[in-house]
Amino acid sequence: MKQGLNIQNVNRAMGQKGLSQADVAQRLGVTGAEVSAWLAGNHLPRPRILLDLDRLLGLGFDALVTIEDPDAPRVAFRKARGTKTKDHHIEKAAGMGRLLRELAPFSPFAAVKEAPPELKSPRCDYEYLQQAAARVRAEVGLGASAAIDLEHLLLQFRKLQAVIVPVLWGEKQRYENALHIYLPDSKSTWVYLNLDTHVHDFMFWMAHELGHCLSPSLEGKAAEDFADAFAGTLLYPHALAQTTYERIAAIPSQQGRIRLIIDLADEHTISPNSVFIQTDRYAHHTKQPLFDLGKTFFPQVTNFHKDYNRLSQALFSDFPNASAPSARDYIAIVEKTFETPFFDMLRKLLQQRAVGPGFIQSVLDIPHLDARSIHDELC
Repeated sequence: MKQGLNIQNVNRAMGQKGLSQADVAQRLGVTGAEVSAWLAGNHLPRPRILLDLDRLLGLGFDALVTIEDPDAPRVAFRKARGTKTKDHHIEKAAGMGRLLRELAPFSPFAAVKEAPPELKSPRCDYEYLQQAAARVRAEVGLGASAAIDLEHLLLQFRKLQAVIVPVLWGEKQRYENALHIYLPDSKSTWVYLNLDTHVHDFMFWMAHELGHCLSPSLEGKAAEDFADAFAGTLLYPHALAQTTYERIAAIPSQQGRIRLIIDLADEHTISPNSVFIQTDRYAHHTKQPLFDLGKTFFPQVTNFHKDYNRLSQALFSDFPNASAPSARDYIAIVEKTFETPFFDMLRKLLQQRAVGPGFIQSVLDIPHLDARSIHDELC
């Protein structure tokens, strides 16, 4: 464990009290360079100075100092548009990560000595993204204009030693589309995918999580921005965007252009938003005029999604209760569809330890009754 200054809280307290770095240096009898080093995260003040800083800012020790755990789970959320990821979401996900440590030894990747590949210096500039996407496409035998399917993405997740955790978190109650957890101590990656997501959006969230797997060095907003940009580029790269731009330019009416974008999205099983955004990025990169699709585009995209089921409905349509499948049906279908070892890992843990439904409830973040059903099925 390593202690560090809570820079965000210190800056906030300084602002509230109207203190500059020079003011803090003068009050504490230190140099301005020392204060700058503290606020840059390079040094922690000496114990006596730290006590004086606490008195000056009135924060309390717990708010002034953070405990940095190098093995703490690293989490990345992908929530629905218009919803915010708050501290309690992060802490809850980190708690799930701590429970995943119990499962990590049972991972089929635990014995693999080679670290999974990752991108060097991941960034969001157009050319870099195109090169990264082209490399991934080549690895699964896809050309520049081919549509990516579920099997292609799953192949990449296996190569990156990521464990897929398919969950039924609902469409509106929770708003999590996906959750990425990396455990530094076991060097294991866990990707939760919410199956209660519309089919044409699901591929984007999978590609987004793949972006996280390829860029473990990024955190926070930088990680989310890169994962978003990578997902769009992987699903709809330069060659497709160029052809789409040329086809749109040949259509005079806004409605005709919107119809083309929707048809192309359906053909590639992605959202019309992804088609439009990637075509827009292509135009910006090549310094060509951008297209204005008017105010009706986004309502039409919403209606487009309403015409299709959520992935969970498609997966469990052959069962009596597609919206709430039995534990047996749920496990059997997701193991087959996603080729995930997750539930087999749970079985092995249950065989070795007296783990109750509460563990499953917490690690999957599901209701207790659902966790009990899964526990009974696995036992």
